[in-house]
Amino acid sequence: MSLIKLLPDQLISQIAAGEVVERPASALKELLENSLDAGSSDIAVTLGQGGVKLLRVTDDGNGIPHGDLTLALTRHATSKIASLDDLESVASLGFRGEALASIASISRTSITSRHAEASHAWRIAADGGLLGDAAPAALDRGTIVEVQDIYFNTPARRKFLKTEQTEFGHCEEAFRRIALSRPDVGFMLQHNGRALMRLAPGEAKRRFTEVLGPDFSAEAFELDESAGGLRLWGMAAKPTFSRSARDTQYVYVNGRFVRDKLISHAIRQAYQDVLHHDRHPAFALFLELDPTLVDVNVHPSKTEVRFREGQAVHRFIFHALHKALATPVGLPANGLVPPPAAAPATSYSPGIPAGQPYPRQQGSFDLRANEAPGFYQTLFGGLPREAVDTASSFVPSAISSADLQATLSPSQASSSLSPEQAAQEYPLGFALAQLHGVYVLAQNALGLIVVDMHAAHERIMYERLKNALDGDSVPMQPLLLPVSFNADRFEVATVQEQLSTPEGQQTLHQLGFEIVQLSPSTLAVRAIPAMLQDADAVALARDVLRDLREYGGSRVLTERRNELLATMACHAAVRANRILSIQEMNALLRDMEATERSGQCNHGRPTWFQATMADLDKMFMRGK
Repeated sequence: MSLIKLLPDQLISQIAAGEVVERPASALKELLENSLDAGSSDIAVTLGQGGVKLLRVTDDGNGIPHGDLTLALTRHATSKIASLDDLESVASLGFRGEALASIASISRTSITSRHAEASHAWRIAADGGLLGDAAPAALDRGTIVEVQDIYFNTPARRKFLKTEQTEFGHCEEAFRRIALSRPDVGFMLQHNGRALMRLAPGEAKRRFTEVLGPDFSAEAFELDESAGGLRLWGMAAKPTFSRSARDTQYVYVNGRFVRDKLISHAIRQAYQDVLHHDRHPAFALFLELDPTLVDVNVHPSKTEVRFREGQAVHRFIFHALHKALATPVGLPANGLVPPPAAAPATSYSPGIPAGQPYPRQQGSFDLRANEAPGFYQTLFGGLPREAVDTASSFVPSAISSADLQATLSPSQASSSLSPEQAAQEYPLGFALAQLHGVYVLAQNALGLIVVDMHAAHERIMYERLKNALDGDSVPMQPLLLPVSFNADRFEVATVQEQLSTPEGQQTLHQLGFEIVQLSPSTLAVRAIPAMLQDADAVALARDVLRDLREYGGSRVLTERRNELLATMACHAAVRANRILSIQEMNALLRDMEATERSGQCNHGRPTWFQATMADLDKMFMRGK
């Protein structure tokens, strides 16, 4: 007696439905993909009770021929692939031929369709998988698929469905994903007789704004990079628009929405240096590549893919996003051209050796004494001379005439600069004053710039430390007088361990430190990184030793490198209530313009913001 039996086709379909149709939103996704594969230019979705009672998709696509209607509701019947070669280079969204049959097996489904060459439409219905006969019907063009009472014949499965509002939320998200993928197609969404969303065909940026909201669009940058047969395009939000959840993350591979670990990891790596703590980036990104290089037949839901050259895809996505996020401030997002790439000759005190005077620039001059025609208007974008004089007095520190003379580097101190040239070369403008020892106020061509000086300087120092370590080691500055301090037994043990091996000694030297033991409980710092020479040597050394103790030298220089350098940069950054001269403030602005990722500090917080003249006029109700 045989114990193994063939299952009835209807039961097979219902089993498959558990994988393909998890909930109404799953059915909606499949139907929308079929509509797109049919070449539709306008698609309307009607839902009732969250899609559980009613789910209708109407399109103006090519339609289904009369003779194919029955096959459309039969398992493993499809017009999209016919051989293994087709499966290995799938270009359509659907290809398995399971979706309609699975949906029909657990609902009351009807299909009304008119093929482009047919004289009239035909309709076929299925009740729990039991097919009826096709009959003539009225329809101008395209197809209408109507699904009612999902899981009516499998009550145990229906118990797992959530509330109407929850199920509708999933349906709406499925609708948004599909709508984002095809800006050239019009979409409409209706729920319980109420129209919720109408999307006309148009440009991709407009569709992103309509679906993801104007806040996303205003805070996102456009991306379009190609290399080696790969293309990544779309929009990604600046780190300052980060989210507490992954609710605004959309990735598409050849037009198909996917959740892929490799892609997600590449994106996280690109953002890791600029995101604040556990925040998540927002983006809508489209990866295009040869269909033969990606396997979409991995999971029944078709939201997982596998790449033939995964490492190449990972590197491409990472570098494309990393490059975009590294763009210095004031670039096309603000409608301005790039600033000079070279670092400024002027610096501010953390970069100047102790006891040495400020570097003076040849060819600079006294702001107040210069009488070049139109100089103030050119340099300060129309600000009256009296305002410039007054602005200098806002800084409570004593500013010497020498400081004023050295405020601008030679390239800045040209009276021949037009306002347009000044806006292009110096997008962050020029310093006016310092507010409560925390913020730098500057004026540029658009209006007012407010800079968090500590956060901005922290990012600048961090990037310099990274570049130095990438070049093998951080330049070391021996201390004229070594700084000794009482250390705990863990700190002493860490130094002993590092100095006991050539590798350990090399780790400290690569980081720019020389630390020795003076007694069983005393350590001395003999040298620190040259660019951090104004930092607290003891506190800096203790932080480095803590990381070396917890993670080991090799991990500190690899996995934990950025975290350690961020800590070091924080020690070196100018502190709140540190009074800066006009020269120092302008040097900070120039460094920001030439530094990658300077729009965010090491923790992902913004370092500056722009208040345009229009913003200020609105605030003061000018013109009303």
